[in-house]
Amino acid sequence: MDPAHAILFEPVKIGPVTAPNRFYQTPHATGFGWQRPQAGAALRGVKAEGGWGVVCTEYCSVHPSSDDSPHAFLTLWGEEDVAPLAATADAIHRHGALAGVELWHGGGHAANRMTRLPSMAPMVTPAMYHQPTTSRAMDLTDIREFRRWQREAAVRAKRAGFDIVYVYAGHDYLPFQFLSRRTNQRSDAYGGSLENRVRLLREMIEETREAVGDTCAVALRLAVDELQGPAGITSEGEGREVVALLAELPDLWDVNLAGGLGNDSKSARFSDEGFQEDYVRFVKGVTGKPVVSVGRFTSPDRMVSQIKRGVQDFIGAARPSIADPFLPAKIREGRADEIRECIGCNICRAANNEAVSLRCTQNPTMGEEWRKGWHPERIAVYPRAEKVLVVGAGPAGLEAALSLGRRGLEVSVAFGERRPGGRVNRESTLPGLATWGRVRDWRVTMISKLPNVTLFPESVMTAQDVLGFGADHVVLATGSVWRRDGMGVVGMTAREFPGALTPDDVFAGAKVQGPVVIYDDEHYFMAGALAERLALAGHRVTYVTPQTMASAWTVYTDEQGFVQQRLIEAGVRLEFGRLAVRLEGGVLGTDCAHTGRELAGLDCGTLILATGRVPVDGLYADLTGQMASLARVGDCLMPSSMADAIYSAHRFARELGEVEVPLRREMPPLR
Repeated sequence: MDPAHAILFEPVKIGPVTAPNRFYQTPHATGFGWQRPQAGAALRGVKAEGGWGVVCTEYCSVHPSSDDSPHAFLTLWGEEDVAPLAATADAIHRHGALAGVELWHGGGHAANRMTRLPSMAPMVTPAMYHQPTTSRAMDLTDIREFRRWQREAAVRAKRAGFDIVYVYAGHDYLPFQFLSRRTNQRSDAYGGSLENRVRLLREMIEETREAVGDTCAVALRLAVDELQGPAGITSEGEGREVVALLAELPDLWDVNLAGGLGNDSKSARFSDEGFQEDYVRFVKGVTGKPVVSVGRFTSPDRMVSQIKRGVQDFIGAARPSIADPFLPAKIREGRADEIRECIGCNICRAANNEAVSLRCTQNPTMGEEWRKGWHPERIAVYPRAEKVLVVGAGPAGLEAALSLGRRGLEVSVAFGERRPGGRVNRESTLPGLATWGRVRDWRVTMISKLPNVTLFPESVMTAQDVLGFGADHVVLATGSVWRRDGMGVVGMTAREFPGALTPDDVFAGAKVQGPVVIYDDEHYFMAGALAERLALAGHRVTYVTPQTMASAWTVYTDEQGFVQQRLIEAGVRLEFGRLAVRLEGGVLGTDCAHTGRELAGLDCGTLILATGRVPVDGLYADLTGQMASLARVGDCLMPSSMADAIYSAHRFARELGEVEVPLRREMPPLR
């Protein structure tokens, strides 16, 4: 271990329990919930094995009136929930870590689409989660019942073996709704003054401590700023006052931001590492209890700085612990250069928002610990001495080479560019996406440590070259190119747009002149980021899409609002609900995406089409039928996100030569 990092491995007392080090995996969603307890336990167990001193669950509902379906969540509604959650606590304890459980009630944020119970909130208010419903106002009986649900869930959590039990007043959920004047305009003892609005939270902390006794710590997760200015709680105003009023009551303060999960887990495109420090640094000056916060920390030196400067006592992490569950172990063992750093792409947040199992761009094993038995640091050795040729060195090619190399095969990687990286080399030059280069850098670093993997740059391979190479297995990772015919997600008709460019052309240095129109019918990051880049370079840019918002799919990565704000601030003209149909005489003709009616044309000196990609699979077609072991991975197989490309390559490497195993599922018992 680097002596400079030793402070990170000091034990820290949290009330009646002691964390073995300062690495704290804060609560985060997995997409497994109460339906898949074995998968959840395996995932948390790997985190503990990787050296996290505290490992917490995701949000755990205390009552059926807090139902976040279709999103997966844990439950402690009754005794039947204790044993499944005990499996998670046991998996965490097996590696010497403390287990924390985040007790949760969503209030007006829980739509209760499964249980169909009425949603409750401090006052009558529209549902907070995009549902055409209204939450009813809680009366004093409701409040007493809610406090009882919290106490009973805390007792069950203790029985399940958890060491840290949360009171959860963050992310706009029920206790925070009582704190904020924006969502609490009551006139009784739970409304009005700040002391009254804090009353429920104080009662929850005291009663949770009563419920768990002197063997479990009570943690308070609090949003200290809802980023709404004076109208809401701010870290300079009422956020600070709340901490002062409750300073010594909880055993640990877990502090973050409210105003939507996108603020707390802001992507790297719109925030730097440690970006929450300005909001949370005051907390340690107000309380004598240990403090943890988050900030997408991946640098050990930045972590040490947080501790030494008194910002927090623990290094809180959700996304970095997903990207590399063994981050603490690598720092302890002096292998910081091997940390698989989070790139802040928020593809993990997209999984949660799509109500599917957790996934990660950097770590393809995330979420597969139980279902496939994958481990982030271990992979089975290949039983024979064989050679593999990987063609292409983008995300999929590098992942295939690394994983096959770790299995012990002799791997050669041939690619046409001077340096490896493929699409990463281009996409990481877009505004805010520099961290995406970590996808390339980590894999190149790890490959450099393997004597059985060799890279051959500037080596374009033909079918005859491949056949003459003499490899036992050939893996094609030749990527994809952007379409030129305008076919996209909404506009499924291929058309001709003479002289139009694609993002590939722009990256290759094609001349962009006159009024620029970027047509987005793919809806992820590319069109919006290119529009921002060109606007910042001084071009007059119009962004056109058949959707009703910019970069519509980034709703899932919690970025859409930030994307649209950034485009407006950069002076980009936004045109929604338009289908591009023709390009004639410097004018882009469009039809209304909803009615088909022809709309006024848009001046267009350069049209850039970002509507989808097609695989570069000509080499595969040429080799099909001529080789016993030929495979496509990544975009060459199916153009998609980098996360999907890397997963595709990793899966191939894991399963090469193995007996095919049916997809493992957790099936509910029949009663």
